[in-house]
Amino acid sequence: MLSLADALVARASSYGAAVIVNDRVDLARLSGACGAHVGQEDIAPAAARALLGADAVLGLSTHTPAQLRDAAGAPVTYVAVGPVFGTTTKDTGYTAVGLDLVSLAAESTARPVVAIGGITLDRAASVIGAGASMVAVIGDLLAGGDPAARVRAYAAELGRA
Repeated sequence: MLSLADALVARASSYGAAVIVNDRVDLARLSGACGAHVGQEDIAPAAARALLGADAVLGLSTHTPAQLRDAAGAPVTYVAVGPVFGTTTKDTGYTAVGLDLVSLAAESTARPVVAIGGITLDRAASVIGAGASMVAVIGDLLAGGDPAARVRAYAAELGRA
């Protein structure tokens, strides 16, 4: 896993891209990744921050209003909310939270809010409209068989082209 993370960080660097390692703060630190993203069952955000340092990007997944309240005091860079819609990409153990939780997250934190889970090109604008700073997309990038074209379509739809 470390060899893969090292290779990914090196390749991303050549494109000016940053790597955020999911769930594995140790691999993020050892590989020199930009940061890590942790879930509710992973290492606590304070412990992750201590390992990564003050300048690293650190994200935290939330799925409920109570988790959003806890995230308010956590030393994280951004708060992720989801799954916003039903998704088969990853079983989080949580049902779809909908746009209301995205709005609550945006209202309750000064940090960027990343919406994830079931995001499609048709839904992305409504998620941003609900208060998300950005969307995380996995499965829908493969729609049509041309991920690069799909990314361009998202950029155009969200006015960032």
